[in-house]
Amino acid sequence: MELRDLLRFSHCGRTVYRLEEPAACSGLRCPVCGQLVRFGLAEAPVRIRCPFRNGHHASCCFIMTSQQGAEGFREENQSELHVGVSTSAGVVFSYTEGGVTCQQQGWEQSIIIPLVAPGNDILSSTTLWDKHLETFAHLDTWTPDRFNEEREFGSCCYGFALGFINHLMRSQGQQPISREHFTAQFVLPRMETTSRYLSVYQHVCRHGYHSRD
Repeated sequence: MELRDLLRFSHCGRTVYRLEEPAACSGLRCPVCGQLVRFGLAEAPVRIRCPFRNGHHASCCFIMTSQQGAEGFREENQSELHVGVSTSAGVVFSYTEGGVTCQQQGWEQSIIIPLVAPGNDILSSTTLWDKHLETFAHLDTWTPDRFNEEREFGSCCYGFALGFINHLMRSQGQQPISREHFTAQFVLPRMETTSRYLSVYQHVCRHGYHSRD
């Protein structure tokens, strides 16, 4: 499923969502009342960006994807998500039944969590990141025969990705982050945003627009 940005604006007492179209704002009609919409500066439409990005274009990130594509992120979908970590060149490392894999394709529709702060020296940070990721991926912890063992304890691919983050933090003298804290602070907010976007997007595709009070 190819996803696009949405346009959100207020008119006739409702908040309206529709697909963003070229030059939509210049001749935009409200799908609720059918009138031509004119906006003041404070009322200008807001672009709601599609939350999915190509994971291979994301440097030094925590990445989530699904074998079902975007549909796998819907709230009612019970499909299992897959988690990985990207290098500075967008190669995604992840832990699977075959051990650690390094992929240059397959993560084109993903949710991205950047992990290198913009204020850091990007060259030294990404070089350090790649070096540590390569070392971490070769630890005996992530061999194929230990996959089911890690899965039993709820680790698996998520444990590999978070384990690497904590490995890097310890190497810099920082305290590790717990699974619960990382999930609550970084993962859940993006999952909730993604689920809301998909719900609105599906309604827009079916009916041409979505509106609420």
